[in-house]
Amino acid sequence: MRTAARPETARTLPAKAVRQPRPTDLFADRLLAVLSGQRPVHWMLRHTAGRAYDDLVRLAERRPLRALGPRPVVHDIGYYVPSDGALEVFARIAAGDRLRAMAFRLELGNDLRWRCTAVETGPTPT
Repeated sequence: MRTAARPETARTLPAKAVRQPRPTDLFADRLLAVLSGQRPVHWMLRHTAGRAYDDLVRLAERRPLRALGPRPVVHDIGYYVPSDGALEVFARIAAGDRLRAMAFRLELGNDLRWRCTAVETGPTPT
């Protein structure tokens, strides 16, 4: 009498899944680096589309998110999905006890890469 072969069960635990960063998080960090003066604006050239790069150049000249004290960090991110392949993102930027605002739009290209198509910051403090 033959017995059916039983498949072996895995004897090792599966590796922990590595969480991939969301495009909202990646772009918030990238834009913050440029708008705070930590990175040159051309660092975003291949990550932008349309007029966004020109707008980013104008914004970066003023370094609207630079901080004189602690280095600014992304404090919180939220987003809205207005249509398939588009994200409208807002981020709160913290530098010490100060909070600033940044908003940007991401669009998914035909090559399945996200690109920034618009960027704005809150008013620059006087």
